[in-house]
Amino acid sequence: MNLAQKKEMKIVLLAVGILMMNAGFTQDRADTAVKEASVIVKRDPRLDVLVKKQSSINASIKKSSARSGKGFRLLVINTNKRDEAISAKTKIYTYFPDLKSYLTYQSPFFKVKAGNFKTREEAEKYRKNMNILFPKGVFIIHDTIEIKPEKDREEESISNR
Repeated sequence: MNLAQKKEMKIVLLAVGILMMNAGFTQDRADTAVKEASVIVKRDPRLDVLVKKQSSINASIKKSSARSGKGFRLLVINTNKRDEAISAKTKIYTYFPDLKSYLTYQSPFFKVKAGNFKTREEAEKYRKNMNILFPKGVFIIHDTIEIKPEKDREEESISNR
């Protein structure tokens, strides 16, 4: 930057500073005018009911989303034939009743996923057994899984004893 450019820059910054100070003083005058005026607001009582209802909906959504997290699932089949996907899901329920299976449709494919595994090692144990039933291959994939809260797990382990 040469000397003339620096001088122009100082003038521009000074002008911007003066304008900002003027805007600040104008705001103070506007606040005083607002304090002198009064407004009466009439609220519909039905709004309170709606606010409570929305609050309960938000609470339930937060609770359900807290029960999901990152983990692994087994991709059992990826096909464009609905009957094959349903058949695969039935096999999972028959041979692995402790695993939850999920059938999803992403045009034009049906995907069947199984399990809610926190670690890849847990998923690997089931994958080896499932490869026998599904010779095309079972793959471990990253997915959002359902996580049982600790309280539910304790109750489940007590009932299994």
